[in-house]
Amino acid sequence: MQFFVIHWVVESAWARPYSWARNNISDLGNAHCAMQQEPEPRYICSPEHDLMNISFIILGTLLVLGAVLTGPMWRRGATAAIARFLLAGAGPGFALAGLAPADVHENQHVLGALLIMGTGNIGLLLAGVGLSSRVPGPLRWATSLLGITALTALGLFLSHRYLGLGMGGMERVAAFPLLVWTLVAGIRGLFHQAARRHDAGGDWRLSAEVAEP
Repeated sequence: MQFFVIHWVVESAWARPYSWARNNISDLGNAHCAMQQEPEPRYICSPEHDLMNISFIILGTLLVLGAVLTGPMWRRGATAAIARFLLAGAGPGFALAGLAPADVHENQHVLGALLIMGTGNIGLLLAGVGLSSRVPGPLRWATSLLGITALTALGLFLSHRYLGLGMGGMERVAAFPLLVWTLVAGIRGLFHQAARRHDAGGDWRLSAEVAEP
């Protein structure tokens, strides 16, 4: 949630309008104002780049914590364990992207991006199988479908085939499914936990009433 809010705040600070089609997500974290030639020519000047990079680091940290703390959402077995490990692996990718802006430490930043869109999306694909049967079937199917979509988009992005979406648009199709799924899974987890607490409270009150003389 904080990533999408800060993304909007940082892009709104650009004097030359930021474009979801022409600009990379990483452009928001670039530390210097300059013309960038690769992979597509564009001018980058992000006054609030520090805020964006902090958001990347927070996002990476929370993603790792989420993968660790959501045990009840997952089946037992190797598939679920691998899916959680790969999803958690996207966390250091986001943190690295924030600690190493693309125009300062390009190689480290690229490594971070590959962890996010490679490792993270493979984890997303496997998560559809690794999620517990208590998770509704449509959500499990949608999870795998998002993983397939994101990995396909990553291949198109790396081959410079944008299908009319632009460089930034195709990158978002590769990167955003993981974030959208995480947001949906987190919200569902919060509501599910609240419902369990409510049911537990009702059971306690019923037991107390029965126990009264």
